[in-house]
Amino acid sequence: MMTERQRRFREAYIAQISPWYSGLLHVAVLYGAGIAGIWWCAQHLLGATWEWLLVVPVAIAGNFIEWGMHLFVLHRLRDVFAIRAIYDRHTRQHHQYFTDNDPTIHSIREFRIVFFPWRVLIAVLLFGGGVSYLMGFLLGPNAGYVTFITMVGQYLVYETFHFLSHVPDNAFVRNMPFVNTIRRHHAAHHNMGIMMHVNMNLTFPVADWAMNTSDLNRGLLGHLFNGYSERYIKEELKPVIARFREARTQDERVTLDGPKLDAEEVQVMQRAVRQASAAISAKQE
Repeated sequence: MMTERQRRFREAYIAQISPWYSGLLHVAVLYGAGIAGIWWCAQHLLGATWEWLLVVPVAIAGNFIEWGMHLFVLHRLRDVFAIRAIYDRHTRQHHQYFTDNDPTIHSIREFRIVFFPWRVLIAVLLFGGGVSYLMGFLLGPNAGYVTFITMVGQYLVYETFHFLSHVPDNAFVRNMPFVNTIRRHHAAHHNMGIMMHVNMNLTFPVADWAMNTSDLNRGLLGHLFNGYSERYIKEELKPVIARFREARTQDERVTLDGPKLDAEEVQVMQRAVRQASAAISAKQE
């Protein structure tokens, strides 16, 4: 159930959305530009064979980049203009708007808080174009085109999975493999007690499994096909998760920059999330 704190933030956020904003236009431009880029590359492929094998390493690398950006940029304040703006939008807005008490949207205007701004897509296209040009120079044009298709496709999968993580519960998201897994995975990430350190993947939780930043105690296949199951949540995290679902705890110990963890909770995070323990800042102790 939504807390009063979350309700007040939602009302204030929606009130400041420009009357000119169109959620449908936002999504149309995002997917239109991405699909157009993929289509253009596909039209220029000439007899690609082994180059399609590049999809695997490029996608895995992208999964770890996604994880790293989420952990070290979206959830770590750095006083650099563009990076600070990304942090503000994600930690100070997105994570106040959505919690595991209520992680869903109910209107098209709320697309504003779910999908990245268009400038992120532009950055992806420019970065992907640079990497793809290098791959094309080193391994041939087909390699460059396949790399670009994979990178842009992965970004569109990210946006799609994120959207499906925030829509109201329905039969499709409950039963669709991978979608149900990441939906639970991301809802857990929105718990205000663990959000700064746990469940940083938004597509497939491969990097979270490899870097031990998952809330689950399972193997790789278990992570990928976990679905809605909460059976394997790490025991040491359960008290923190339950505590920060309470309205009183949120009012007293959650700021726009995340939770104020006490010394015992910091130790719990360090034990449960070994690879991310060094990133727990002193201000949360």
